[in-house]
Amino acid sequence: MDHLNSIRNFSIISHIDHGKSTLADRLLEITHTIPKEKMKPQFLDTMDLEREKGITIKLQPCRMEYDFNGQKYILNLVDTPGHVDFSYEVSRSLAAVEGALLLVDATKGIQAQTLANLELAKKQNLVIIPIVNKIDLFPPYKTQGSEFDSGARVEETVKDLAHLLGVDESNVLKISAKANINIDKVLEAIIKNIPAPKKEGEEKPFRALIFGSKYDSYKGVIAYVRIIDGQITGVKKIRLLGSGAQGETKEIGFFKPELIPQTKLSAGEIGYIATGIKEPDKVLVGDTITEEQTKFFVQPLPGYQKPEPMVFASLYTENPDDFDLLKEALLRLRLNDPSFIFEPETKEGLGRGFRCGFLGTLHAEIISERLSREFGLNMVISTPSVVYKTIDQKDKEVFIYSATDWPDPAKIKKAEEPYVSLEILTPIEYLGKVLDIIKNLEGKYVKTKYLTDRRAILIYETPLREVIINLFEKIKGATQGYASMNYKILGFRPGKLVKMEVLIAGKKEEAFSKIVPEERAFQEGKTLVRKLKEALPSQQFEVALQAIISGKIIARETIRARRKDVTGYLYGGDVTRKKKLLEKQKKGKQELRNKGRVRIPSKTFLDVFRG
Repeated sequence: MDHLNSIRNFSIISHIDHGKSTLADRLLEITHTIPKEKMKPQFLDTMDLEREKGITIKLQPCRMEYDFNGQKYILNLVDTPGHVDFSYEVSRSLAAVEGALLLVDATKGIQAQTLANLELAKKQNLVIIPIVNKIDLFPPYKTQGSEFDSGARVEETVKDLAHLLGVDESNVLKISAKANINIDKVLEAIIKNIPAPKKEGEEKPFRALIFGSKYDSYKGVIAYVRIIDGQITGVKKIRLLGSGAQGETKEIGFFKPELIPQTKLSAGEIGYIATGIKEPDKVLVGDTITEEQTKFFVQPLPGYQKPEPMVFASLYTENPDDFDLLKEALLRLRLNDPSFIFEPETKEGLGRGFRCGFLGTLHAEIISERLSREFGLNMVISTPSVVYKTIDQKDKEVFIYSATDWPDPAKIKKAEEPYVSLEILTPIEYLGKVLDIIKNLEGKYVKTKYLTDRRAILIYETPLREVIINLFEKIKGATQGYASMNYKILGFRPGKLVKMEVLIAGKKEEAFSKIVPEERAFQEGKTLVRKLKEALPSQQFEVALQAIISGKIIARETIRARRKDVTGYLYGGDVTRKKKLLEKQKKGKQELRNKGRVRIPSKTFLDVFRG
């Protein structure tokens, strides 16, 4: 067997928490890629954050070798995330492989992200191997000491998965990654069903697709690549066709999963190239690497359709002196996550920071947490909001990323906001509870599809702002975790939106401005001024807190003046003396209220900013 025919490139795709990382662990064990003494759970989840949350965040490649029927095979696994916010990572992984293992938890069945990831795999024309996991929770596979879950319906899940893919039920593998049941059959299916890379690229000039990267202070940007054509050996001058950046290979090699240097990478293989390029923003995921001498003879690869972030939040450091460190950290994180964008901004009371774009709220949370853990930064992140769009009287479109950019209402012909197609997959018994939640959403109900006689998909069109604030947590809570959701951006649609401003002691404080739906403005304003009242320290004079829209006050709170007992030193004597002192104090407070200005401490901005 020639080298190319022995290669199998594949990914594992699943809904979050369906056992994908555990299956990857078993594959590493059985192929002896990782010695037993070094093995630990979620081995390919290299970040502490991934282990704590039980989710995969970054894609991670690994090369395994396995003997089957007297032949040695090379199995390249590209591990992928399962959460909706990281679907872009999944699409990058799938572009580098020929097949995918579609993993479904027997206790929970097909979920929303199962369908979303399957759709991504079908777009890449990948071979799909269907697998039902966690059969050890269901008789007769139940292992000693495992807790029986009456929801673990193996045969029903097999039937549902076979129906979804249009295959015979005998083609669906039944495994337990945790209990190591039938894992050898998974390896056999990979070898027999997933095709080897195509041969036509072997004789062509070198060309590789970048599907991931990381930064090394000595070797520069290390690009994770799938070799499409030709081969690369030794030290070579290289060029990235998209960015035009030039470099020189410091090292090439495989992932096992640590970096193992090699002398050659050939067509069909997955590996890494240390580019020697020290500017992270010049090595872009989706770009094409070729040798400098053949740059005129090769065409760039199609790459990836870059997703546009629709959720925005501002990031600031608690210590203003850390601004440059924050900028460097954001550049490093964007290196492996091109769906994340940022640009500098300055807010009164907070100083310099960055307005950042994310694919969702979990994406924002993970970025903030990584900045803290990996770079030692104490971060402040604002409440996430969506991007809006205004159209002026001359039909010019302006994208609005923060309330400070909102134009004069008289100049706005139309305001628009992003809408999504929301899909909620739920067991039939929880359908009523889910409907109770979504009936309060803005937007419109589209239809209910029945995936099986036990599962339904509710489809709803709603503003993105309705989805990003706690909707998933509400659905999980109402259905004991059995329902799941996914959404797709539909584009911008008209909305009744207004800018809500805040006056503190009569002075407009732009940092607290928000864009809100007109019908919710009163409630939003009431909540904000109440929060300010709790966060602001009291003054020597009475302070009015007002939420206004187009000059009209919609909500108000008052911080009472600090009281000083100016008559405390008096004893006995004429009562008129006491009245005179109190009147003088009252007059002084009135003058302060008229002339005084409230100095807002940074802590107040931070407390309100955190949401």
